[in-house]
Amino acid sequence: MNRFLIVFTLLSMLLVSCGGQPSESSLVYGLTLTPSGIDPHVDASSELGIPLTSVYDPLVWLTPEGEFVAGLAEEWEISDDGLTVTFHLRDDVTFHDGTPFNAAAVEFSLDRIADPATRSLKARGMLGPYDRTEIVDDYTVRVHFTEPYAPFLTSLSTVYLAMVSPDAVSQWGAEYQFHQVGTGPFMFDEYVPRDHLTLVRNPDYDWAPDFFDRQGPPELERVTFRFYPDVATRALALQSGEADVMGEVSPQDAVRLDQSPDYALTPVSIPGQPLQFFVNTQRPPLDDVRVRRALIYAVDRQAIVRTVFKEYSLPAYGPLTRPTFGYDPRVEGMYEYDPQRAAALLEEAGWIDADGDGIRQQDGVPLRLETILMGWGYIPEVGQMLQDQLRRVGMDMDSREMTFSNAVSDVADGRYHLAPFVFSSSDPDIIRTTFQSDNIDGGFNWSKFADPQLDAWLDEGRRAIDPEARRAIYGEIQHHLMEQAVILPIRDYVNLNVAGAHVRNLRYDRQGWFPWLYEVSLAEE
Repeated sequence: MNRFLIVFTLLSMLLVSCGGQPSESSLVYGLTLTPSGIDPHVDASSELGIPLTSVYDPLVWLTPEGEFVAGLAEEWEISDDGLTVTFHLRDDVTFHDGTPFNAAAVEFSLDRIADPATRSLKARGMLGPYDRTEIVDDYTVRVHFTEPYAPFLTSLSTVYLAMVSPDAVSQWGAEYQFHQVGTGPFMFDEYVPRDHLTLVRNPDYDWAPDFFDRQGPPELERVTFRFYPDVATRALALQSGEADVMGEVSPQDAVRLDQSPDYALTPVSIPGQPLQFFVNTQRPPLDDVRVRRALIYAVDRQAIVRTVFKEYSLPAYGPLTRPTFGYDPRVEGMYEYDPQRAAALLEEAGWIDADGDGIRQQDGVPLRLETILMGWGYIPEVGQMLQDQLRRVGMDMDSREMTFSNAVSDVADGRYHLAPFVFSSSDPDIIRTTFQSDNIDGGFNWSKFADPQLDAWLDEGRRAIDPEARRAIYGEIQHHLMEQAVILPIRDYVNLNVAGAHVRNLRYDRQGWFPWLYEVSLAEE
């Protein structure tokens, strides 16, 4: 009998060693785009931040409530003139490759972004009027600017201004995007473009910010990100168990999945600019502010949002979304849906339906707007409703759907009246990108609106260190842009994330796109 027990015990131990142990805590997260590159200092995609926010810790964290708290920097001071920010760094942090995080790493990271050879598409702009980084001692740095730059802390809180391992960048050079090394709770394991990206637990992680409810290594051992660019496949991947979490689920699927106890819907409002159509103010007839205002009055945004985006979005009324710092609710009362007022403005501007065909003319020229549509964000569906609503007041709309690169080409040539886009950022300085007059030629000022007063306000808002002063400045900017009717706002952007009910503690950062995976755990099914 004793011999039998010994044999049974040995067999049990063998079964355990061959796979009888519980499987590792592994999560599959569905991404919706396949970015061309994922180096946060080089590339611009929001999609790269979804995995890489877990690879890098910021110098300062921005909480969901909008408060800056300690990260890799324990404390910081901004000089009275706003030209320098001094950071006092943690002295107990190491990169995933075992090298120390210190002042030299901060200097290296910021200088790498600023270096023209890096060819940064986004991070360099977020660094603003950066001059240099001064190493005060091993764990103190002083960042110098050529002029005050209020958005700096917001920029630092994002993955685009990540603190990278100098040794890893030196070792891998142009291949660094495949071998990224940060200080975050997860380590970069493997990236196969257009297929998957894998992170693994950082066993040495012990410097999470205080607003998390735990310390030490993360709960999950592995996170695999897979790409689902076709929106129709996203809900199917969740339902088949192929993915545990999926971003940007269609509104129709979100309604259905939200009714099931097997899934949890997390809608996240995105700060920055809304889904909007830029109005080409340099191309007739939209060079007439009366026609531009008529365009906005003619559009029933409530109906568009209700039909296309269900109950998950709010209509947009200005150039900033509601969760963005400095949002001014005054814009909400400026352009209520009023087709009669739209018709009156068009009549005043000389656009008359002389032949009764339903389309207004002036000097024999029909009132027709050439509109660019892109395939993402349900823009084609929005475009279809726009066309119908504008026809009701005598405005015709010709639309053509195209890729982003083709849209940029058409915009550069001025071959459009309306062109849609959306930009995300938790700082209102993002509207400099789309409304500074310097950005008309070759930039994203697709309204082609040049206004010295607006330029002055944008410069002032960027330099104002006092938050209340900034709020007042951006209030004036929003009101002025809508008074001049340079955009047609549609809806505040909302990212519809769905997870299986077994995924616990999933939440998103202030930017709205990036999950904090540090606290995520999986319930036993």
